[in-house]
Amino acid sequence: MSDVREVTDTTWDSDVLKSDLPVLVDFWAPWCGPCRMVAPIVQELSEEYAGKVSFMKMNTDENPMVPSKFGIRSIPSLLIFKGGELKGTVVGFRPKSDLKKRLDEALV
Repeated sequence: MSDVREVTDTTWDSDVLKSDLPVLVDFWAPWCGPCRMVAPIVQELSEEYAGKVSFMKMNTDENPMVPSKFGIRSIPSLLIFKGGELKGTVVGFRPKSDLKKRLDEALV
């Protein structure tokens, strides 16, 4: 079973930008209802893509620097990085099939 790890403003570069694997980052906050709905989907995807993609989540309340750098204005926002570059963005709650499609597109 894979897991979704926490990433912070401090660990961003090493965990996301310098990752050998592509990374999906779930920007969320504890008070956000749609964020709680997307979390189990991200967890399922982390198991399906184990070994191919790293899954991270960032609490936007505790880590303001990275979200503002990427212009995150609404959550949940999922950003997909590959080789340190932003390859895809999904804003708001989306069904699992949509997220898989975006993830597959970004991995090509």
